[in-house]
Amino acid sequence: MRVTVHQDKCVASGQCVLAAQDVFDQRDEDGVAVLLDERPPTELHDDVRQAAAVCPALAITPAGS
Repeated sequence: MRVTVHQDKCVASGQCVLAAQDVFDQRDEDGVAVLLDERPPTELHDDVRQAAAVCPALAITPAGS
């Protein structure tokens, strides 16, 4: 799986961090999502899908299996 965060869409809600803290973080200055791992291990794929599902701005795109 490859993950993309569209920072221009991000509304800094932090839901991605709550769903997948090993994959996402937030910038201190504005709370915009930061991708920590563009290709997370298989055991984190469900968490990444959950993060994408709960993102209010639809700013996370998981691609692949």
